Amino acid sequence: MARRATNNPRQLPNKSCGCKRCKKEFPELERKDRRDCIGSWQARYRDAEGRQRGPVFASQKEAIAHLDKVRTQVREGTYLDPQRGAITVAQWYTKWWPAAETKAVTTTNRKLSTWKVHVEPKWGRRKLNSITWIQVQDWVTNDVKGRESKLKALELLRHIMAAAVHDRRIMANPTDGVKVVAATGKHPDDLIPPTHQQCNLIRLHLPEYYHPLVVFAEETGARWGEYTDTRACNLDLNAGTVKVREVLIDDGGHLRRKATPKSHAAYRTIPLTPAAVAAAQTMIDRWAPATTRSLVGEGDQLNKEELVFLGPRGAALYVQNFRRRWIEAIQAAGLARIVIDPETGRKDWWPRVHDLRHTFATRLKDAGVPEKDVQVIMGHERGARVTWLYQHAGPNLVEEVRSALTTGRHLRVVS
Repeated sequence: MARRATNNPRQLPNKSCGCKRCKKEFPELERKDRRDCIGSWQARYRDAEGRQRGPVFASQKEAIAHLDKVRTQVREGTYLDPQRGAITVAQWYTKWWPAAETKAVTTTNRKLSTWKVHVEPKWGRRKLNSITWIQVQDWVTNDVKGRESKLKALELLRHIMAAAVHDRRIMANPTDGVKVVAATGKHPDDLIPPTHQQCNLIRLHLPEYYHPLVVFAEETGARWGEYTDTRACNLDLNAGTVKVREVLIDDGGHLRRKATPKSHAAYRTIPLTPAAVAAAQTMIDRWAPATTRSLVGEGDQLNKEELVFLGPRGAALYVQNFRRRWIEAIQAAGLARIVIDPETGRKDWWPRVHDLRHTFATRLKDAGVPEKDVQVIMGHERGARVTWLYQHAGPNLVEEVRSALTTGRHLRVVS
């Protein structure tokens, strides 16, 4: 084993020092004579990759302590090169993003938007090893608005920093332990979906062409991308069923086919009521869709000749286009109201098109359908999530409870 150098750490000459060695090194400068050198101390070592390093410290004691620490880290395999963590978050993102796990198109677009809107403006120019926990917590609490935006922004930054830890650029993830405070929440009255009678009233104020679409949505509880991608090959009107096998997604204003629904649980068979069968038959009679089963191939061709529900001009349906008609209808029906998010101040119209799915789930609850069965039909992995998100207390709940309290009548039990 090679002998350790006796002049490590070594003291570096200083122009302002008046000792004999520094005066000899810098003879052109005039300064007062000194006995002891005041030069800084350089600690020299080789890192885990064999490259020589030489950080400088104010005192010999600090330099020796640093040498001892680094030598121990190199032997134990825990050494981290400080310069690897000195790159900016934006520079690390350009390295990490292409190697990140490939996600669905909608997820990818959401993360790119979160990066551009929230993460890059705040952290893009900061060095990886300069970010602290309290800075991240303060950013999430005070800078990002809206609970969902907070969660998505924190999730993306957490993945970026976790990858930096795995790549041995930083010692710890500064996002660990950062929490998103609970949302203020909307008033329960703002969450109640439209009743069956209100849906009928809205439909009467929509152009007649869209009636079958709205009926099918209300009677199946499917998501927008699921029922607008209903293909004749997946529809069995004799058996009264429709299979959810794929979805349509909006990729930056361009409709694409996605071979997989939202989750594995979204693969399902939905029973059709007579009203849903009649709605689908109306569109089949109008457009005569092909019963072929095309695959989602290169370019994600829509193969719209297979679609049951199309726009008035025979094109695939965009939710933005239909939403304009929907808002006009709820206003004409006298049901429209503006709901303000208490966290972000964002304004939205009630009821939404998506609330038809809430109406369907609430109807199943009121009919006494077990939670597990509702979970399957709705295409969710957890039944409790269906209860939490989609099933709402009906307008008769107050009277039902009052009756139970005054007459002793037992409330019905829904599993």
